This record gives sequence, C-alpha cells and structure tokens, in this order.
Amino acid sequence: MEMKDEVKKALDSIRPYLQADDGDIELVDVTEDGIVKVKLTGACVVCPLSVITLRAGIERSLLRQVPGIKRVESVSL
Repeated sequence: MEMKDEVKKALDSIRPYLQADDGDIELVDVTEDGIVKVKLTGACVVCPLSVITLRAGIERSLLRQVPGIKRVESVSL
C-alpha cells in the first residue's frame, strides 16, 4: 500500500472524533520525506485547541499507524 493511501486510512480512523465536534480534516499532500500536510476544516479552523489536536492527536496517531511519517503540518489553502 502506498504511503498516501495509508495516511488516508489513518485519517479516516481519526475523522469521527473531529466530526463529533463539528470539525474535519482534509489530506493535502504527503511528501517523499514523510511530511503530511493537512487542512483542518469546520470548527477546527477557529478552535483555540486545534494546535494541540494536531500534535497530540492527529500527528501522534499517524506516527503510530504509518511507518515513515516524520511530521504533520497544517496548511491553509
């Protein structure tokens, strides 16, 4: 399975927790060097805890589930 597909699968396992608080996440890109770029949407955009959610929740989960991931970055498009 390609790394991008693994990341999508991992994000699908996290998504219900974000959606429970009216937020969501979109995968923007996975770089060759293991950087995952995501866009937080919905309530996550204005939530003051979104940085904590990104690091302690999303990044930690992806690092555990997908070998080769180095970091998760939030981008705004």
